[in-house]
Amino acid sequence: MTAIPDAPPSPVPTLTLIEARVLGTLMEKARTVPDSYPLTLNSLLLGCNQKSSREPLMELGEAEVASALDNLRTLNLVRESSSGRSTRYEHNFQRGIGVYEQAAVLLGLLMLRGAQTAGELRLNADRWYKFADISSVEGFLEELQDRPAQKGAALVIKMARAHGAREQRWAHLLCGAVDPNQGNGSGGPASASQAERLSRLEAEVAQLRETVQKLCAELGVSQPGQP
Repeated sequence: MTAIPDAPPSPVPTLTLIEARVLGTLMEKARTVPDSYPLTLNSLLLGCNQKSSREPLMELGEAEVASALDNLRTLNLVRESSSGRSTRYEHNFQRGIGVYEQAAVLLGLLMLRGAQTAGELRLNADRWYKFADISSVEGFLEELQDRPAQKGAALVIKMARAHGAREQRWAHLLCGAVDPNQGNGSGGPASASQAERLSRLEAEVAQLRETVQKLCAELGVSQPGQP
């Protein structure tokens, strides 16, 4: 079994869903369209929002992708370069996370397409890397699952077998913990998505509360629920 290289001394960062999409898209295009790589912001945006080979589908804006790139650069997972008048971006995933090429391919596919079986990963990886067989895919997945804490801890998890399914699926942990018993078929890190939605709702509620307080103060009336 191929050993996983030493990871950077800092813990593996927890990515947002948008950061994972941006990073996965850069990893994909580096292998599938090398003549156009590194990518401009516009090309990267199109890749993030494409309707094929993506789960879930996204409709990101330029500002969202640019913000994700800034954060990923800070984490040493993306590099910026200039070509003519265009700024271009490339990933630094293998060195930044501390994994070999085969493991990086599997993580990139999981970030882009959601949870998949070892067989699905081998098929979907065809343009990225040609695995000899399903057992070799499973071997790298098991290494990523058994990754010790001093190397950044587990990066994937094996999901519980869904009702009627023949094989178990694998999900990445780069966006946070995943419930191994989730059977909704979406394949993405549900807990991370729920946490982001909750965070946005809390921010909206706080903003609304502040607006109500200002309006009440201007009108000289009590806030709702107050005597």
